[in-house]
Amino acid sequence: MTVELEELASVDGRVTPTADATVPMKDDGLYRGDGAFEVIRLYDGLPFALDDHLDRLERSAAAIQLGFDRPAMEREIEALLKEADRPDGQLRLIVTRGGRRIAAVEPIPAHAETLRIATVTYSPSVILNGVKSLSYAANMQATRLAKAQGADEAVLVTPDGIVLEPPTSAIFWVSPQGALRTPALDVGVLESITRDRLVKALQVEVGAWPVADLRAAREAFLASTTREIQAVSAIDGSPLPEAPGPRTREAQEAFAATLGRELPTTNDQKE
Repeated sequence: MTVELEELASVDGRVTPTADATVPMKDDGLYRGDGAFEVIRLYDGLPFALDDHLDRLERSAAAIQLGFDRPAMEREIEALLKEADRPDGQLRLIVTRGGRRIAAVEPIPAHAETLRIATVTYSPSVILNGVKSLSYAANMQATRLAKAQGADEAVLVTPDGIVLEPPTSAIFWVSPQGALRTPALDVGVLESITRDRLVKALQVEVGAWPVADLRAAREAFLASTTREIQAVSAIDGSPLPEAPGPRTREAQEAFAATLGRELPTTNDQKE
């Protein structure tokens, strides 16, 4: 029997049920989407790559000149996870321009084994390249545009036809020549932690790839904290016969091995 996850939140160190958590209304994190965030997968209450996520949160905050107290956030995460009783879920971290530190334990969104993607033209804001800011309205609109085309998720493409990334994940595909490819960081994609682990574990070509290369893919998959590795079954309405294909299975196995190496154990946490 599946036990429903209890959603808890910590606001500046005060832990309550998420529905009861409050922040002052006059906060530019709310008024203007001015802040930064991270989402971290929890396995039996153990956060995957927590230090990497906190490092990226610091980089995002620094890029928008937003200060936050990392040691306090680390203490508040530890207290929240103790209260949460070892959940399988995700941990959302938010720092706002109003000075709030928010940590919340949430259920993992449901992800099917495969999904359909559609390309959506997108003009990146260079000033926010690589920043996980709270200003996510454009990303969410891209997903809605893709769904209007009959797909499940968008893949952002620059006006001159260079593949970027989906709104909340990284993308990999097998080119017609058989190479596993993903966009390079310098084309303007987020420094995804799941992407980083796959690039290190697999033979991956990184570069500035034209959308025609993606549309001609033999197989493709998305990678992110919450979905892990999810196979793509169609691109712009054209079905992919291998979903999940052998390179997707290879990526799933490689990421599972990464989790086995990197996740702390309960004994590690006690020490």
